[in-house]
Amino acid sequence: MLLILVFTMISTVLITGVIAVTSVHLSRMKLLDAADGAALAAANALDDTAYSAGVGEAVPLSNATVQQAASNYIGSRSMPTGMLQWGLGGDTGSPDGQLAVVHMSCVAEVPFIGWMLSGNGIEINVVSRARSDLE
Repeated sequence: MLLILVFTMISTVLITGVIAVTSVHLSRMKLLDAADGAALAAANALDDTAYSAGVGEAVPLSNATVQQAASNYIGSRSMPTGMLQWGLGGDTGSPDGQLAVVHMSCVAEVPFIGWMLSGNGIEINVVSRARSDLE
């Protein structure tokens, strides 16, 4: 009888841990999906310099246009379930004027064992990059 109780407790702990890890991973995938969409929207955001200087191999971008387009995209979406908060990171921008880089972070809710962790959840950070080439 004692052996059954011990194995039941071990199984319960393992199942609970797997559920918690899976939930955090799903939150990461949802955050990466949102970051990919924001990067694509930002890569298609034409900078005002294109009207005077023209375009080269890719859509010209600036930090301001990337941040604005990514912010508009994220603002138009509702926060996915399993997240307590989310937002754009400060490094969102365009390092070379052609590539859109979107940094996002969120605090993922951890079911069952979240109370054992410090704070209210686990912080997740993702980076997504996109470029709109012209042919």
